[in-house]
Amino acid sequence: MADSETLVTAPSTSLEEDSNANDVLMPDAKNATEGSDSDSDSESESDSDSEDESQAKAQIEALETQLYNNPSDYDTHVQYIKALRKQGELEKLNQAREAMSSLFPLTPDMWREWAKDQTTISSSLEALPQIEKLYERGVSDYMSVDLWCDYLNFVQEHDPSVKECSAVGISKARNLFERALTAAGLHVDGGHHIWELYREFEQAIIFIIDETDSAAKEKQIQRVRNLFHRQLSIPHTDLKSTLAAYQAWEADQGRLTNDNNKDLDDLPSHVVSVYQKALEMLNDRAHLEENISKSNTDSEKLQDFMTYLKFEHSSGDPARIQILYERAIAVFPVSADLWLDYTQYLDKTFKTARIVRDSYYRATRNCPWVGELWVRYLLALERCHASEEELSTVFERSLLCTFSGFDEYLNVFLTRADGLRRRMSSSTAVKDEVDYAILRDIFQRASDYLSPHLKNTESLLRLHSYWARLELKYGKDLTAARGVWESLLKICGSMMEAWQAYIAWETETGNINEGRSLYKRCYSKRFPGTGSEDICHSWLRFEREYGSLEEFDIAVQKVSPRLQELQLFRLQQESKNVIPAANDRENPSKKSAREKRKLTSHSVEEQPPAKHHKSAAHDSNKKIQNDKGQPRQSAEPSEAAELKNKNAERAKNQEMQDKSKNSIQFNDQCTAFVSNLNLQATADDLHNFFADAGGVVAVRLLKDKFTRKSRGLAYVDFSDDAHLAAALQKNKQIFMGKKLSILKSDPKQGRKKEVAGRSGRAEHGRSDTRETPKGKMDIQPQSPTSGQGDVKLKGRNTFAVPRNVKPLGWSSRSTPPSDAANEQEADNPKSNDEFRKMLMKS
Repeated sequence: MADSETLVTAPSTSLEEDSNANDVLMPDAKNATEGSDSDSDSESESDSDSEDESQAKAQIEALETQLYNNPSDYDTHVQYIKALRKQGELEKLNQAREAMSSLFPLTPDMWREWAKDQTTISSSLEALPQIEKLYERGVSDYMSVDLWCDYLNFVQEHDPSVKECSAVGISKARNLFERALTAAGLHVDGGHHIWELYREFEQAIIFIIDETDSAAKEKQIQRVRNLFHRQLSIPHTDLKSTLAAYQAWEADQGRLTNDNNKDLDDLPSHVVSVYQKALEMLNDRAHLEENISKSNTDSEKLQDFMTYLKFEHSSGDPARIQILYERAIAVFPVSADLWLDYTQYLDKTFKTARIVRDSYYRATRNCPWVGELWVRYLLALERCHASEEELSTVFERSLLCTFSGFDEYLNVFLTRADGLRRRMSSSTAVKDEVDYAILRDIFQRASDYLSPHLKNTESLLRLHSYWARLELKYGKDLTAARGVWESLLKICGSMMEAWQAYIAWETETGNINEGRSLYKRCYSKRFPGTGSEDICHSWLRFEREYGSLEEFDIAVQKVSPRLQELQLFRLQQESKNVIPAANDRENPSKKSAREKRKLTSHSVEEQPPAKHHKSAAHDSNKKIQNDKGQPRQSAEPSEAAELKNKNAERAKNQEMQDKSKNSIQFNDQCTAFVSNLNLQATADDLHNFFADAGGVVAVRLLKDKFTRKSRGLAYVDFSDDAHLAAALQKNKQIFMGKKLSILKSDPKQGRKKEVAGRSGRAEHGRSDTRETPKGKMDIQPQSPTSGQGDVKLKGRNTFAVPRNVKPLGWSSRSTPPSDAANEQEADNPKSNDEFRKMLMKS
């Protein structure tokens, strides 16, 4: 790295040489010393240096302010460390690295840089343990061959016991080499570097053994030979070079006649066997390694790693699978899916091993925002029989993280509660000092934190239900358990399921009277959808199963009026919301209003002044009568209603045109009406329910006008009659806990019935089917040949013109088929006197 070359010199070869390292650590200090003997620096250069230094200090101060305001900013930490290292602020630099390491895992390059800086600053014997700890912390964050090689070289160069090859030093070095091989020895692309360092160390020991001690020398030679054999059995990219080095070494030992001989016949059979197997394994993985090395983008490289992992899973070697996961994580440390996959594999393979706990610790440091990782971490600690202190620490750490949803927080809370409950029920509860007060505190904190965010949800109901049950079982406090339920009702009182769960809990505990009291409290509440009816019917079932006859009669007496009221309200809502609600959303209301105003103003202008006043008086009287609740004189629909129907038809036609443009064909005859739906059901749920029938075109859920929640009703459109018939076969099936009612819907027939109900009396009194449609006024302009100068009005919405009233029971059948005189007489307006006489005669 460029920064390393600027600040840190190459490590000295001995502790004595490193004693003067401080003299060459700081470039600025060195330049200042040399500058005292040189007069070549100009004043402008010194001014430039001072300006650069002031800018660097200003940058450091700005970064410190940013970190103070946002300590969890990863990039700012990295920039701050680089700025301090460049300026040589050694004390601040060490503090900055420690602060970042406490929050984030450092990359292998950052650990290498840190350890080398510390080695250059102080390589005394007292500093040796501290630097070794830095390497230990580094290799525990990520698997890195380069970091392990630096660690091994540092120990060999700076540990006196290892340099002198004392028994203690040799044992320490061998243990460290074996750890390195376990961590990275199976790395296909870079593991051979660790093997080579190990062989070189063991070969160097041969030269310090006394020539007279042939047994010790032969033992050491055999140790080196075993290392060669072990390395030749492992597939790595330098396998053929390793074989050549082994043959050359055996030739030096006199075991082979020609060290350049590439024939394997002179080698032991078991060596040849393991080598050929390793070579075959290497060939199987060569293309996978090549794909990883040639990947251009991160997404491609991650996909290549996943393909490689799938291949290793098929081979079934846990050590190789683990090393490949470590390689992938070192490249993609913040891939949550990769960590989830890795830890899940470790859970299944190693279960209670220490490596599982360490991996979860690293996973939660790299991806702290993933709640599922914290849940698995707590479970892994429980399997390992971790102490209550460690579990509590991990749990508290998880609550400091920011998850994507509040359900993730709930899952963490419940997992912690599950573990405490299991410990309390086990025989080790007393030894672990698990008190129910701890469990109660977990639930209380969960309720306080999650209630504002999970109001009226099934998740919050599950939390309080669990809590109340444990209060009764372990807390032995019925009052406290009821307090939990009451606190839930304060938050979710409009949620029918909360009341039902509370009642069920009281019933299960044998408190029948308390359950009855809850029914009396909630039966008159208004719940979304069919919840109010359901709670009433539930009360009746409750009294049928648990109550006496008197109590059942009381329930019926209270519930029956409520059910009638709810049924009436539902019918009113259906008549108002099913069709008009759709029309209100789709009709161009502003255009309809303009047309209505235009038509009204035009009709008024066409009337003579006298008739205009009469019509105004007639309309005002008619409005007063309607406001008082009197029956309307006209049995036909009003002009506004007719315009509304006309606009509805226009909107429907426009909707059909839009749907046809989108190549979606709806057929009124292929629609199913579904009722008694679960209120939590969505359109996707219904679509999946009818998936086996096929042909689902659209699903339309009917929602409450005010709450916008599901009413338990839906229309499902199908592409043809065959799919509709298949869907109707699912009638009475259970869906999400409720028995569905599925019927064929015929919107045209429903509209005909509605029109017939509104205009039955008007149809009964019509005498000429060739007149304008019912409820419409035929306003004809004045004919230029007419000498009367008035407007001819037809229909029942005439103003002051008396109408021909037919006797009750009159029908068009009693009138001759064609009687022009009678028709003309019927059309002639009558005076008020003539109209009274006609009524008296009739």
